[in-house]
Amino acid sequence: MATNGAVDIQRAKLRAAGVAEHVDGVFVSGEADARKPQTRHFPLAASRCGTELGDGGWMVSDNPVNDIGGGRSAGLSIIWMRNNRSWPPNDLGPAHTVPHARAAIDLLLLHSVGHTRTTS
Repeated sequence: MATNGAVDIQRAKLRAAGVAEHVDGVFVSGEADARKPQTRHFPLAASRCGTELGDGGWMVSDNPVNDIGGGRSAGLSIIWMRNNRSWPPNDLGPAHTVPHARAAIDLLLLHSVGHTRTTS
């Protein structure tokens, strides 16, 4: 899990939402002054999950610029949660588009069958 923001606030949000215990690791931009869409944010997040970007990985978000664009630049597979919005015109579309977070989770689970690790 990679997120921008202050460490204490973001970690509290992830615990409160029940997300923290379902991911391999969490990287918050405030830990290393590396915010999405900066490409260096993504290898730091992968490392926190005990893997490398060369092992593959996913960027799942509803933000086409910071998250999707940054994840694409880092070589990640892309899932965009459209949340009733249109993809920005003149921008390379995502590999996968889903209506909401639950559908993104289902897609990740489908793609992780037979794999030991999925990085987000």
